[in-house]
Parts: sequence; C-alpha cells; structure tokens
Amino acid sequence: MVCKKNKDEVYFLEKNFKFKNFSESQKFVNNLGNIAEVEGHHPDVMFGWGYAKIKIFTHKIKGLAESDFILAAKIDKI
Repeated sequence: MVCKKNKDEVYFLEKNFKFKNFSESQKFVNNLGNIAEVEGHHPDVMFGWGYAKIKIFTHKIKGLAESDFILAAKIDKI
C-alpha cells in the first residue's frame, strides 16, 4: 500500500492489484470483503477484468488510523 493525500489534504492508503482474469479479481474482492466485515472496516474498492484498486482511510477522522494499516496488512496477505 502507498500512502497518498488528496486535494483536501486527507491521507489515505491505496494499492492496485493485477490478476489474470475477472474471476481472480472477483475472488480477491470477495475475500477482501470477508476480512472487511470481520474487521468492521470497509475500504473503497474498484475492480474489473484483471484488476482491483483499494483505497483505505477512516472517514470519521478524515485520515489514517491504526486500523487502516492493520486492514492493509491483512489485504496484502490474501
């Protein structure tokens, strides 16, 4: 994951994942969704044929919290 900030100076984590086909990207996103539900922390997800883009930040504080980094590490392990 890469730490970035948007035009409003809000920091977030973002990572792009590449896959062989739509089925693999969908499987990844489904696994990610299961982890997000367990953690009670839901990233922004965009995916399609052979890719997934994940953006993580804590909306409530408009920035990054420890839970964001924990979720990012768990996503990286999928």
